Amino acid sequence: MAQLTQNELEQIQSYLAQQGVTFNANTTDATKREIVYAAINQITRNPAQVFGYKLDDYNFSRTAYHLAYNIATVPAGDYARLIEACNSIPSEFYNDKIVQQIERCEEAERFTELADGRATSRQETILGDVSRSINIQDKRETARIWRENYMYECDRLAQMLYVPNYRDPVASRYRFERSGGEFIQAIPGPPDVSRSDRLYFQANWR
Repeated sequence: MAQLTQNELEQIQSYLAQQGVTFNANTTDATKREIVYAAINQITRNPAQVFGYKLDDYNFSRTAYHLAYNIATVPAGDYARLIEACNSIPSEFYNDKIVQQIERCEEAERFTELADGRATSRQETILGDVSRSINIQDKRETARIWRENYMYECDRLAQMLYVPNYRDPVASRYRFERSGGEFIQAIPGPPDVSRSDRLYFQANWR
């Protein structure tokens, strides 16, 4: 029989407290089990309603940009997973960490720009009677280093949300995989009516 982790128990306890559920001495074990099972079903079925934190539109757009989630170029199922992850943040602390990571991605991306000459490929600091700082800038080396740094920050953001990072060349080969009409219905909005079976039944329904 599967055992609940401490984190899962705390989530269930917090959810029941938010719903005003309390147990007294007269509550039977069977009733407690039914209530706990109902809470587990609600948490797993619709976490967006249980957890009260989600990214606002601006931070969601920044997340989608840094992870290369253009709705027209990624599988619809993966885009729906990103929406669910950004709308189902378990706590305020977790939400703050995600926003901080987005800022780290923003800062790392700024250093990938070579036109303004801010980034350096090598830095040396010599301390002594006279302190000196040596900055070396090799355009190609700078581009390589900060590209790796930017990818590292994007990977951390993807790991926090538990979604694929399509900015990564390894994952980007799945970018244009658009198979399975059932995934289209996972995205918010009206269902896709362009499937052949729906066109047939719409035209021949009696």
